[in-house]
Amino acid sequence: RLSQFHRDGFLALERFFSAEECDGMRSRIQAIIEGMEVPPHCRTEFSTREEEQLQAQGSSDYFLTSGDKIRFFFEKGVLDKKGNFLIPKEKSVSKIGHALHAHDPVFKQITHSSKVQELGRKLGLERPVVVQSMYIFKVQPATTPSLLAVTPHQDATFLHTEPLGRILGFWIALEDATQENGCLWFIPGSHTNGITRRMVRAPSGASTCVEFVGSEPAYDDSQFIPLPIKKGGLILIHGEVVHKSELNSSGSSRHAFTFHVMEAEGTTWSQENWLQPTPELPFPPLYT
Repeated sequence: RLSQFHRDGFLALERFFSAEECDGMRSRIQAIIEGMEVPPHCRTEFSTREEEQLQAQGSSDYFLTSGDKIRFFFEKGVLDKKGNFLIPKEKSVSKIGHALHAHDPVFKQITHSSKVQELGRKLGLERPVVVQSMYIFKVQPATTPSLLAVTPHQDATFLHTEPLGRILGFWIALEDATQENGCLWFIPGSHTNGITRRMVRAPSGASTCVEFVGSEPAYDDSQFIPLPIKKGGLILIHGEVVHKSELNSSGSSRHAFTFHVMEAEGTTWSQENWLQPTPELPFPPLYT
């Protein structure tokens, strides 16, 4: 399995978490949404397209300062020009991030569970720290907006380290992820080619808070392979492997919880990254 991960840049581990653990996370996120209060001027539509990222998250302090908080990001088309909801708020959320692992006991327990720690040790991680976490809805049932697709990207574009190769994603399917409802797709072996694009903090006075340096190459769709996985499955994602997800065309949701870990031993976290540790929340060690 380890050699497969190093060869491909990703690895699916079926039934890593139990159905009860998955249901517990879904129940907890429902309670968090019920208590959600976001002022209209802070409501941000989430996008993975570069121009929209710069217009929405890139111009929003709400996004830029979310690394040590639990904050809400919304689907396209669910807000009017004043930031008011056009549909029920509980059906409008695209993702919740970026510090569920630190501030919520359910997600903290999952992130630091003994099986995750054991997996980190099997992967040879010496001093891993958790840098961010997200709950991703991938279109909830009965919503009508964007059926969000995630464009091809590398996580190291957004979470840059020196040297490269120190970022690892843990992606947990809380429902079956199928080709119909938007499972992940990967280009096997693409983690060996470095990165060509970075999202960095913009200089003070710029029109946006972040900007992109370099450009994403055009990828050949035929190189991507789908990776459907059952509820409770875990996908390990190398920070430089190219991956995407297609539109959710099923009419049902595809909930997932994901977090990123950095091997801190001998690693420098870029001061240009949008996400920065804070005095209130330094990156917590994975091993407890």
